Amino acid sequence: MRSAVRALRGATTVDADTPEQVEERIHALLRQMFERNEIHHDDLISIIFTATPDINSAFPAAAARAFGLGDVPLLCAQELDIDGGAPRCLRVLIHLNTERTRERLHHIYLEGAQGLRDDLPE
Repeated sequence: MRSAVRALRGATTVDADTPEQVEERIHALLRQMFERNEIHHDDLISIIFTATPDINSAFPAAAARAFGLGDVPLLCAQELDIDGGAPRCLRVLIHLNTERTRERLHHIYLEGAQGLRDDLPE
């Protein structure tokens, strides 16, 4: 099978806007995304993080650097402030090279973000 560029989604929430919890939850999310999808460091192209406006204690990309991704292009942005949106939510979009088909990618949603994309297959 040929390698292709794919995008992988994930999200989590924090209970409190603290640097420690942002780092802990980003690490847990990345760990599960990497394990479930058998991602290796060299597969990574770039990662985009967003945070809802109620998270301002830490950059999610700083947590990713502490996770060992300092040589991967990382970008943070603020999520849209939509009425009824998930509070204290951190989202991630990973661009990677993989032999997996789009249907075989496992998007990961943790904590209070578990119901965000219930339309995606497990």
